[in-house]
Parts: sequence; C-alpha cells; structure tokens
Amino acid sequence: MEFNEKLQELRKSRSLTQEQLAKELYVSRTAISKWESGRGYPSIDSLKEISKFFSIKIDDLICSDEIIVVAEREKEDFASKYISLISGALDVFVGILLVIPAFGMGNEVTSTVSLFAMESISPWIKTVFVFIIAMTVLNGIAGVLTILLDKPSCNKHLLVAGVMLSIVGVVVFLATRQPYAGLVYFAIFVMKAFVFIVVRYPFNQK
Repeated sequence: MEFNEKLQELRKSRSLTQEQLAKELYVSRTAISKWESGRGYPSIDSLKEISKFFSIKIDDLICSDEIIVVAEREKEDFASKYISLISGALDVFVGILLVIPAFGMGNEVTSTVSLFAMESISPWIKTVFVFIIAMTVLNGIAGVLTILLDKPSCNKHLLVAGVMLSIVGVVVFLATRQPYAGLVYFAIFVMKAFVFIVVRYPFNQK
C-alpha cells in the first residue's frame, strides 16, 4: 500500500475530514489533499507529526524508497530557498547605487557623484538608471518575501528576472560609460552564479 492510501485509511479510521486532519497536523487542507492524491509527500517534520498523531512508526507509514524521495526533495527545496534568499538580498543591495557617489560626470569617471546629483546627462537616461536599479531592488524584495511567506512557485520567475536585470544593468551602465555602476551589477551577477553552482551542484550529484 502506498503512502497516500495509508494516509487516507488512517484519516478515515479516525472519522476525520481532510480539514480536521490538517488542523491537527498544522498544515493546510490543500497539503492533505495533495498527499492523499499521490501528488506529493510531506516533509520529514510533517511525517513525524503524522506518525505521532496516529501512533504509528514512520517505517510503517512510508517505505524506504519514498523516504529517499522525501529527503531528496527537501534538499532541493532548501537549495532553491537558499539561492532565492541570497539572490534576493544581492538584488536589494543594488539599491546602494541610489545613494553612493558611483556615477561619472559625462566622460569624466574619475570624479564621481551620486545618481541624483548628475547634471551632465539627459533626464531620460537618468530615469532609465533609476528604473533599472529600482526594478532590481523591488525584484530582490519580492524574492525575499516569497521565502518568508513560503511561496516557492514564484521563486523561479524572480530568479530569472533577477539574472536578466543584472545582465541589463551591466550592459546599460557600461554602454553609457558608467563603469563603477556596471562593475557593481557585474559583481552581483558573478556572486549569483557562484551561489547557484556551490549550493545547487552538490545536491544534484548521483
């Protein structure tokens, strides 16, 4: 008997609805529905709660192969959350460009001023600069919030958006002869790549 069938049987043996069981296990009714339909497995912590609530050993609740699947999924989830959190924090850090003197005056990059103090460039170019930085920061804030609010479905899209914004930032700032701002964006991009490789790659080892 598969885990989803065992869970249904245990729940019905206590005459509980999915919503009632969800309250006992401190999870959502959607989670119970997902587990019972075979569309996923609970976390290790949830398995312990299920085992405790029904007074049954985990080994009797789920087979060893399924436990391996659960453990691997938790590692993947941890990696995704960690990458999203770091990437989001790096994007938020880009906001420092709004306050530090990192912009050259026209062709003169040895003398730098803050973004809002620039007077030698057209207003629309300055607007583009502010827009790129603001979008990067907002994307970072959204990325951090998805982790805090446990909304993993948004993580991938925000990660991709963050990478694209980093690339756009490098291209725009270097093209407009703003090497310091371009360097900040390039450093952020490199750090994101480093975090992804270091965190993700070991978890994908066979």
